[in-house]
Amino acid sequence: MALFTLGIEEEFQTIDPETRELKSHMSQIVDGGKVILEERIKQEMHQAVVETVSNVCENIQQAREEVTYLRRMLFDLAAKQNLKIAAAGTHPFSDWQNQLITPNERYDKLIDEMRDVARGNLIFGLHVHVGIDDRNEAIKIMNEVRYFLPHVFALSTNSPFWCGRDTGFKSYRSKIFDKFPRTGIPDYFASASEYDNYINLLVKTNCIDNGKKIWWDIRVHPFYPTIEYRICDVPMRIDETICLAAIMQALIAKLYKLRMQNLSFRTYRRLLLSENKWRAARYGTEANLIDFGKETEVPFKQLTYELLEFIDDVVDELGSRKEVEYVHQILENGTGADRQLAVFRKKRSLEAVVDYISEETIFGL
Repeated sequence: MALFTLGIEEEFQTIDPETRELKSHMSQIVDGGKVILEERIKQEMHQAVVETVSNVCENIQQAREEVTYLRRMLFDLAAKQNLKIAAAGTHPFSDWQNQLITPNERYDKLIDEMRDVARGNLIFGLHVHVGIDDRNEAIKIMNEVRYFLPHVFALSTNSPFWCGRDTGFKSYRSKIFDKFPRTGIPDYFASASEYDNYINLLVKTNCIDNGKKIWWDIRVHPFYPTIEYRICDVPMRIDETICLAAIMQALIAKLYKLRMQNLSFRTYRRLLLSENKWRAARYGTEANLIDFGKETEVPFKQLTYELLEFIDDVVDELGSRKEVEYVHQILENGTGADRQLAVFRKKRSLEAVVDYISEETIFGL
């Protein structure tokens, strides 16, 4: 039974080391890596985006090895093309209008349908799959874990700049992606059949051609036996990616454990959860999120400690206590967004911010 296995996908920027702008040379990197990495390195719609996809990992330690290996290989492949890679949810100043689109029938159709909404979607995310075979259980757990999405998201915030502006958001990436249909926190689904009926209706009415065009912040994957988190900005450091993946895995494991004990976590309406997502996007870990049970605002750090207490009884079973507890470093040092802003305030240079992101992306390699 594929319980709580991990798969991690990271999207990276390809950077010209002289101008620090995005450079549309992804195809050379992907072509160069195909022999070694096969399907673990992929092209995206914009040529300045390159994605890495891990193998299925049995535990968080394997996941770290995979993410480290893929980042190292990507760094080497980029260097051969005189490029750098950078991990942030948006580029600090490159304009999406200047970026080339990857020649591909699927991307052509997407742009034909969505026009500038698709062209302007120059963003970089982290997707984490957690294995679970039973689709009915997966739907019930997806309903419950939605409550924690803003908490995980706030820890990942890493996109304060857009087209040369300080946006005032810790994650402006999320605001850009909101323009797409079928995004955000999903509704409650009573069963897998209700979920499948929804997808089938969209396919039947030509809204989508398959379930992968449902881009929610979390979804039961239409093809794989996983719950896929999609809400996060790609973090700068490997340690941050692994910490977030470990927390996501532990949340699924904890909610599954409760269900096996005939217990469940309370579910909340999407309208309420979206209020917390907004606050997380705007303020990151400095947010006051709403505790809907107590009907009051609570500082994010306090809610993080409560989350750690909630998952405490499963992290040793998963062997991920060290990785989960890295969250204290994120709270102390700031998220990627906090650190980008600190560099900019010190040096007043977005080029310096890009250099910092590039350095942090290969930290620990």
